[in-house]
Amino acid sequence: MNLQSVKQRFGIIGRSQKLDQALDKALRVAGTEMTVLITGESGVGKEVFSRIIHSLSPRKHNNFIAVNTGAIPSGTINSELFGHKKGAFTGATTDRKGYFETVDGGTIFLDEIGEMPIDTQAFLLRILESGEYIPVGESKARKTDVRVIAATNVALEKNIQAGKFREDLYYRLNTINIQVPSLRERSEDIYMLFRKFAVDFAEKYRSEPIHLDEKARQILEHYTWPGNVRELKNVAEQVSVLAEDRFVDAQQLITIVPGLLDRNLPVLRNNFSNKNNNGGGMEEREILYQLLFDMKKDLNDLKGLVFELIKDNNLSVNDLTGIRSLMAGSNEEPERKHPIIQHHTERNISLEDIDITNNEFNPGNRKFEENRPIIIHSEHSSDNSFAETEDIEEVLSLMEMEKRFIKKALIKHHGKRKDAAEELGISERTLYRKIKEYELADKF
Repeated sequence: MNLQSVKQRFGIIGRSQKLDQALDKALRVAGTEMTVLITGESGVGKEVFSRIIHSLSPRKHNNFIAVNTGAIPSGTINSELFGHKKGAFTGATTDRKGYFETVDGGTIFLDEIGEMPIDTQAFLLRILESGEYIPVGESKARKTDVRVIAATNVALEKNIQAGKFREDLYYRLNTINIQVPSLRERSEDIYMLFRKFAVDFAEKYRSEPIHLDEKARQILEHYTWPGNVRELKNVAEQVSVLAEDRFVDAQQLITIVPGLLDRNLPVLRNNFSNKNNNGGGMEEREILYQLLFDMKKDLNDLKGLVFELIKDNNLSVNDLTGIRSLMAGSNEEPERKHPIIQHHTERNISLEDIDITNNEFNPGNRKFEENRPIIIHSEHSSDNSFAETEDIEEVLSLMEMEKRFIKKALIKHHGKRKDAAEELGISERTLYRKIKEYELADKF
């Protein structure tokens, strides 16, 4: 049977490549006795795939049953699946057959398998391996011949790591995996499905089917559909019932279903206190803050060096605006340059005019213009001779600063990346990524 005939038989609407790939795999495995695990988000139609597999298998004339294991209380699930003997527990007034006995020779579909209790998983594993099970309250094992198709909308690997799912059962179920695509992964099928549902609801409510204009159609196709096909069907029903006109434009569509404008974009959490957060954005901020603090420390060191030069070399200055900016630390804009240091004899201002303790410059009652450069000169230089001017500029590239501090931390800790990461206040994962980005791996 080809894909098109299968779609027509089971009412599957769509032409996306991912949907066709999932259907093709279902057709290929249907004729075998292999256990199948169907994965996909809630509402994508995993149960339809299980019915396709059963209907095209040698067991098609035998029973099929779909069981939502997540909806059965943990205290009764063993009785539901494997049956119980009279008197096995309070309320067990008669013998009861379980699903595995009822569908003997057929197929059982276990939906939401990730929600199955851990003890029930052990019983299921025994059935998959030997076909044996023991009803609750009975001591003798029974045999059953049932094909198991399981489905889940959660990552079972994470449940295994959390101790909520048996690893041996996972590999036993995952003989064949069929991944059913979400609706947002098959956007070309959205309007086709909507039209199908609109026609169905028009027949149900005895009205004309609704139509969407181009903008309304684009709104449907750009919505993320977290509820997948089930949510799309609900929207089609709402619009079919509530729309005043049979031709619906974008404004009317949004009025009926305003949630269609939601894009569910990720939001950066403002949580700076958690240093163990593995989010990349958080770690980037931490390392940038560390760089800014180190830059301020370097500026303070430079400030002290300038005053030492003034004092030790008997120099004088003509303006203290630049020095005041150094004393202020990070109050200057990053684009401004450090003061120009020159040997010049144009003006003589003595060190008595500078109050280093209070960060003030007070040459009598004179006031100096803002944003003038510092000119530091020697008393022994000639009146009209100028030495070569050297501009000392702040390193403005954060990437260079980041690279330099990472190298310093690695050198300090002799290449031990764990210690270097703690020194920088970032995670090891971020440090490894930065080492690779700055091509430092071969040096440490």
